[in-house]
Amino acid sequence: MGTPERSRPHPGPEEGVRHGRLSARPVALARTASSPEPGVHRLDGRALLSVPPARAAGPLPLAVVLHGAGGTAEQALEWLLPQASDPGVLLLAPQAVSATWDVIVGGYGADVSRIDAALEEAFSRTAVAVGEVAVAGFSDGASYALSLGLANGDLFRAVLAFSPGFMAPMIRHGRPRIFVSHGVSDRVLPIDECSRRLVPELRESGYEVTYEEFRGGHQVPPQTAAAAVRWWISQRLGHGTGDVSPG
Repeated sequence: MGTPERSRPHPGPEEGVRHGRLSARPVALARTASSPEPGVHRLDGRALLSVPPARAAGPLPLAVVLHGAGGTAEQALEWLLPQASDPGVLLLAPQAVSATWDVIVGGYGADVSRIDAALEEAFSRTAVAVGEVAVAGFSDGASYALSLGLANGDLFRAVLAFSPGFMAPMIRHGRPRIFVSHGVSDRVLPIDECSRRLVPELRESGYEVTYEEFRGGHQVPPQTAAAAVRWWISQRLGHGTGDVSPG
């Protein structure tokens, strides 16, 4: 009879870029002496950083915003920038390496690395509040936001998904709160096949989801963007959640 194996159990596979994992984290003491002035700044890692005009003392919340297929970082800023100034929110908009995000065209990789590098730079240049980082996206960007958000819920405490098509997290960490919106007349990503399928699945998995349907197509109406930001800010302040009636 053989002797029992005495070696330690083999370690599990290391999680990394190919699993959609991000390593960047806010630092307690960012290099605020060289913090950028209010406005939109281009970072080295093919990303835009928007600094709000009225900057309160102390660390600020930050949202990573992801453009749709064929879109740009500039377009990603357009639908949240008007909503981010008053509450003093930093926005970080990376540009996808290809026409859309890596997991949609073959698997996690280049875009995860690019987003991680952009986050590292943003965290080093601005004071970001620990525990107040969110990820948002529209269309393919919303699908990617859900995928990265569930895989990195220990970094992203909130996910804002505008008209998502699917989610594909390889692993899951943390328990982010989730806001989903979708137009009832969306012909690009039909609501019945997308959000009306995804939201129940998320809730069955134990995630807290606020869901808004609106009369319209494949878009982010300004009132929906405003509702999403209010939802995020209210969650930060410890206020309520729930569904929003169709608009």
